[in-house]
Amino acid sequence: MLLTINDERYELEVPGHFTLLSVLRDRLGLTGTKLSCGRGECGACTVQLDGEPAYSCLTLAAACEGRVIRTVEGMASGRGELHPLQQAFIDHDALQCGFCTPGQLMAADALLRANPAPGRDLIVRWMTGNLCRCGTYPKIVDAILDVAASSAGK
Repeated sequence: MLLTINDERYELEVPGHFTLLSVLRDRLGLTGTKLSCGRGECGACTVQLDGEPAYSCLTLAAACEGRVIRTVEGMASGRGELHPLQQAFIDHDALQCGFCTPGQLMAADALLRANPAPGRDLIVRWMTGNLCRCGTYPKIVDAILDVAASSAGK
């Protein structure tokens, strides 16, 4: 199977029942994507498939061949600079334990790619598939709004 993840191509032999999450973490060492519930209820494992958020714990790796996969490791520029969303999460203290943060970032990034200027209500609705056990929801929304406002000024 040939997978494209964060603009890199990987050729792997993967049994048909393996999830994308298990391939990312166990086969490729991309451990930013987290396993929490394993049932598609929390969003900690959110990645992007062809730009859309997807729960990698429910997605079979075999279904991803030929699709563009992006994980939290693919957000930063690679030149030591954080992605604007990553910086905004820090600036707004939108993470505490950090466990849900990769999934939150992937979902927020997909939203801003689909709608660069979302309002608070749209952000809240969009992010409902990503749980934060620390309860930093208002700060997460503020961080996303900050990035949207910064992008609008460019």
